[in-house]
Amino acid sequence: QVQLVASGGGSVESGGTLRLVCEISGVIRSVFSMAWFRDIQGHNREGVAGIFTAGTARYVDFVEGRFTIPPDHAQSKLFLQMDHLKPEEPAMFYCAGGRVHKHRLFINQGFGNWGQGIQVTVTA
Repeated sequence: QVQLVASGGGSVESGGTLRLVCEISGVIRSVFSMAWFRDIQGHNREGVAGIFTAGTARYVDFVEGRFTIPPDHAQSKLFLQMDHLKPEEPAMFYCAGGRVHKHRLFINQGFGNWGQGIQVTVTA
């Protein structure tokens, strides 16, 4: 059984840094795509960053250069390092996993496995 357990998050001042962690079990990572999504109030759920199977991390434009997915050689965790957080970015973050094609990495409907939401608060 696939399980995703997310942790991290919290509150940070604008420009600050947070790291999220998603622990993964019950799946062979090399055939599983993973991604981070976020829910910002008033917006649809949006993809932020992800990895297609065991490939290179990919990022959406509005986080490129600020968010990274550090490697996990044990392939049991998915990290999200968030630097230079902005005041408009408080959100509930979710990690997701599934057999998703690389061109659909930021489309949430393709993912069948989700971790619990992690709140990120950014104060001005």
